[in-house]
Amino acid sequence: MQTVGVKELKNRLSAYLRTVAQGETVLVTDRGEIVAEIIAPRVGETAGPQQRVLAQLDRLGVLTAAKVAPGQRLPRRRPAAPLVDILRDLDEARGER
Repeated sequence: MQTVGVKELKNRLSAYLRTVAQGETVLVTDRGEIVAEIIAPRVGETAGPQQRVLAQLDRLGVLTAAKVAPGQRLPRRRPAAPLVDILRDLDEARGER
């Protein structure tokens, strides 16, 4: 949360709006008293509780929204080891029980 005077806010409005867009709150003061609070827009009222929570967590940086569009396939990952090795290790671990 940042605090800024009216004059500085006026002079550097674009910079403070970028800060707010990144999820930070800016308090505006006039002669040392807080007169306004600038926050990022909230999810619309039509959004369900899950969407509101996810949007808030995204703004806080706790999670990051997916970069893959819904319905688009994720890139294939290479296995950590060949399946034969994994199955052999699993058999050995089970045999030790």
